[in-house]
Amino acid sequence: MLNRVVVTGLGALTPLGLNVQDFWENIINGKSGAANITHFNAEKFKTQFACELKDFKPEIFIEKKELRKLDLFSAYALIAVEQAIKDSNVNLEKVNLDNCGVIWGSGIGGLNTMVQEIGQFYTNGQIPRFSPFFIPKMISDIAAGLISIKYSFKGPNFATVSACASATHSIIDSFNYIALGHASLIVCGGSEASINEAGVGGFNALRALSTRNDNPEKASRPFDIDRDGFVLGEGAGALILEDYNHAKKRGAKIYCEITGIGVSADAYHLTAPHPEGLGAYKVMKKTIHQARKGYDEIDYINVHGTSTQLGDVTEIHAIKQLFGQSAYNVNISSTKSMTGHLLGAAGAIESIASILSIQHGCIPPTINLENLDPKLDPKINYTANKYQTRDVRNALCNTFGFGGHNASVLFSRLN
Repeated sequence: MLNRVVVTGLGALTPLGLNVQDFWENIINGKSGAANITHFNAEKFKTQFACELKDFKPEIFIEKKELRKLDLFSAYALIAVEQAIKDSNVNLEKVNLDNCGVIWGSGIGGLNTMVQEIGQFYTNGQIPRFSPFFIPKMISDIAAGLISIKYSFKGPNFATVSACASATHSIIDSFNYIALGHASLIVCGGSEASINEAGVGGFNALRALSTRNDNPEKASRPFDIDRDGFVLGEGAGALILEDYNHAKKRGAKIYCEITGIGVSADAYHLTAPHPEGLGAYKVMKKTIHQARKGYDEIDYINVHGTSTQLGDVTEIHAIKQLFGQSAYNVNISSTKSMTGHLLGAAGAIESIASILSIQHGCIPPTINLENLDPKLDPKINYTANKYQTRDVRNALCNTFGFGGHNASVLFSRLN
């Protein structure tokens, strides 16, 4: 028999707040995190805005000496995890650290470090003088290792890399290890710090980013007829998952239970979703089936909803095909309309939004939805522009990544 898995701690570092409370307050109030890029001079780029962290000073959280050894994506991870550990109120002196692990996701990893080191190489006349920290700062698994070292967690420890599904896959893998009895507590989530020349330039080359430079706050507009691509975001989200009995024994606060997980592949295209949404359909079906829930029991779906022409339509099509008439009774929203797309960290941040919808009985809105795409069913409740109150028993969170990687998690009120 599988162990029950619950969520006992949350941490968030986002364009809408540097902690969970501020993040939740801002997404409920429909605030956009988009603004002109400050990380570098973007005036020659097709896209000149993004969802950056606001008023963020990493030296407040991490000593400058240590910061020099870290790419930003790892710094973001360490800060969010510290919040989650504190929120969980776990006494690390009283738990078996051999049964505590870290599984962390990042779609790209240390892209800032790559840009800086290669830039310096060419600036210095191609003299091969690289920092000894270049490789350890850049590799995607290093955040998981750093978290493990900081807290002496000696259980499962690795990284998940599946583009925009990375953080959700970290949650799913953590669930499996705990459910199978291989760990009692795992830190999971994801971080991304790719708002730099390579990140913006690369996604511009793919024609994936919005170019609404005259009005950044209106640029991320999932399901709207005038959407023209996603808005790049950055940050981190952290969750503490525990075996239910372990959490109860130590008197932990429990946010919710994970009742279903699902993974699938489109097996179709490098960057485009399956035109009929088959991968999305299958991953949601697997998740809800594992949870033994009816489609009429799902109250909220935090959709992948990136504000791209193909992705938004295929995901809604998959929901309609799977849910049938129940699709008209569920709230759907894309919090990317406010946070932008955090790539490998998206699934963690959106999972936190889903969990808090259960806690507060409130659905975050899809902002900037002014003119619904006529390809989409107007009878679907997209939670347009303003939050809606609702008793949320079960919240489904979808994430899909380049390469056709699909991952879903169902969070449920603890019974």
